[in-house]
Amino acid sequence: MRSRFDEQLIQLNNSLIEMGALIEHAIAKAVKALEEQDVKLAQKIIESDDIIDDKEKEIESLCLKLLMNQQPVARDLRQVSTALKMITDMERIGDQAADISELCVYLTEQKYVINLEHIPQMATATIKMVTDSINAFVKKDLALAQAIIAYDDIVDNLFDIVKMDMIKLIHEDVQNGEQAISLLQIAKYFERIGDHAVNIAEWVIFSITGKHKDTQVL
Repeated sequence: MRSRFDEQLIQLNNSLIEMGALIEHAIAKAVKALEEQDVKLAQKIIESDDIIDDKEKEIESLCLKLLMNQQPVARDLRQVSTALKMITDMERIGDQAADISELCVYLTEQKYVINLEHIPQMATATIKMVTDSINAFVKKDLALAQAIIAYDDIVDNLFDIVKMDMIKLIHEDVQNGEQAISLLQIAKYFERIGDHAVNIAEWVIFSITGKHKDTQVL
């Protein structure tokens, strides 16, 4: 019975890695579509959100089977329940990559009036956070999970820079307002992706220690 449970846990980890790769790819391609004003690429990302949603359902089903059929004890139960929490945030990251892509489609016919330097930096930082949060779960790496939470300050600082850039842009010429607001929305989506990665890291800490910032359950 235990060997079967261990096999299913490995399957769960592999599925989480696969879902992680999907959302990392979506974030990377979304910022590429933004930089290159590639409407076809943006539309592909929007369409691929269904694949991420299907992966979430697949992992959710596996977790429920583990809970119902295997009757896991404390640490195993924390691991499975953490996976259920993680996929909610991961699915939302996929949604936000699609939201960014929808704004990219809107912006494709406009010449950028500002250098996009800081928004791609946000994308790179959030991809790192997402990758590290999933690795922390699979490897049961407490220090890595804690580092992700601290790393979120980088994303927040970049968002503040983008926000100030957009305010300055509007002050210089109110006709820049529409584009500035769209770019600020994109930056906000990246900031939210960072927040979701922090949520995942906090649940990874729970899976290892039994302690969560809001509660102690198991």
